[in-house]
Amino acid sequence: MSLYESGDSNGRISISGIFDNPSMDIDGIASDSSLEDLIAAACRGGWPESIGKDSTAAGIIARQYVKSLCESDVSRYLDEELDASILHAMLRSYARNICTLATKQSMMADVGITEPTFDRYEKALENLYIVANIPAWCPQIRSKSAMRAKKKRNLIDPSIAIAAMGVKPEHFYTDLRSFGFLFESLAIRDLKAYTSASGGSVSYYRDSYGLEADAVLHLDDGRYAIIEFKLGAKGIEDGKAHLKKLKELIAKYNEGNSQTPLRLPDLMIVITAGGIAYRDDDVLIIPLATLRP
Repeated sequence: MSLYESGDSNGRISISGIFDNPSMDIDGIASDSSLEDLIAAACRGGWPESIGKDSTAAGIIARQYVKSLCESDVSRYLDEELDASILHAMLRSYARNICTLATKQSMMADVGITEPTFDRYEKALENLYIVANIPAWCPQIRSKSAMRAKKKRNLIDPSIAIAAMGVKPEHFYTDLRSFGFLFESLAIRDLKAYTSASGGSVSYYRDSYGLEADAVLHLDDGRYAIIEFKLGAKGIEDGKAHLKKLKELIAKYNEGNSQTPLRLPDLMIVITAGGIAYRDDDVLIIPLATLRP
């Protein structure tokens, strides 16, 4: 379940609505959820049976799911007896590296397994809808050598990562850096849910010059949004600058490639953990807990 489905988002801003009407007035629309509320929602996860339970009870549900995955579900899927401690270590490595470009080699070193074993377990977790890695968006707007085409590591729900790490919501009150990655995972989960009817898919952009977009949200009709995720106000200016620079780079590419131009982004969005929505030039600043399909 998304934040809107669980009642954690007030749903005052429609994703489909802003795609259809990019000039929509969003100024002053406020989130009803605090940062602590979002931390609790991420720890609880989107599991229907966790809705309405306190954070301790909800955390038990996620931990039980991780335990079942490691002790029986993956073994049953692969039809062989697996070492639950290795599977748990693999999920912990995913949790530590969520929404980063961690290499397979570094994660194999975390777990202590060979590449064929890592690949087989990862594929099983993908097929069981646990691992949900994010591909790179690779328009050739710079030289091929500049592209970072590695997968960004992700899980289907941030609560799996938190359960694998074995921490409680209070842990993130003083570790906001770690929660920033989990917030990105939470937002990507919801963006996929909100655009599923429109064939929504998510990739990311990052090149060796330091230019990035945390997410590129594609619809099946060709429209897309470039997105940055920021926990608080301090990061918004950086996020806006990245998005505007990327749009400028695409426009510059089109000047020299009139036969095969790239579509300019339909939306530029900085998604935040709280506060109010507003428009700054062409960039929309939107709290996650105001969104709906």
